[in-house]
Amino acid sequence: MKRLISSLQRLCILCLLCVLRAQAVELGEGVSEFEIPGFAQAQKLSDLKGKWIYLDFWASWCVPCRQSFPFMNEMHTKLQGKNIQVIAVNVDVKKSDAERFLAQNPAKFAMAFDAKGELPRRMNLKSMPTSYLINPQGKVAFIHAGFRAEDKKLLEDKLMAELKD
Repeated sequence: MKRLISSLQRLCILCLLCVLRAQAVELGEGVSEFEIPGFAQAQKLSDLKGKWIYLDFWASWCVPCRQSFPFMNEMHTKLQGKNIQVIAVNVDVKKSDAERFLAQNPAKFAMAFDAKGELPRRMNLKSMPTSYLINPQGKVAFIHAGFRAEDKKLLEDKLMAELKD
C-alpha cells in the first residue's frame, strides 16, 4: 500500500511538472514576490532582496537529489561570507519522507518545505531537482535542471562567475 501511495505521489508531481513545462521561468526574467514555505517565521523573497539566492527544489524520491546535496553543502561552505543564500525547497507530500532523506543526506544550508507545491507552481518547475540562481535584483541568472556528478564543475564555475559581477 505504501508503494502504491508513493507511486501515486510521484505520478501526481510528474503530471504537475508536465503541465507547467510550457510556462517555465526563463533566464533574465524577474521573479515575482513569493513566500518561502516551511521556515519557523514567514520569509519572503523580498526579505532577501540585494542577495543572490541559489534556490533548489528536491524530493526524497529523487535519486539525483542525493548527489546534489553534497555539492550544495560544499557551495554553502565555500560561499559563506559572500552575498548569497542557498535554500533547498522540499516538495514531498509527507514531511517525514523529507526528514528520512535528510537523516541520510544532511544539509548545512537553509531548508524549506512545501508539501502543497505552491512554490514549484509559482516557479513553473520543469524537473527534479531544479536549481535557480536569482540575482540581487530578483532576476533569474541561470537555471539548472537535473544533477549528475559531472555537473559539479560546470555549476561551481557558473556560480563563481556570476558572483564576481
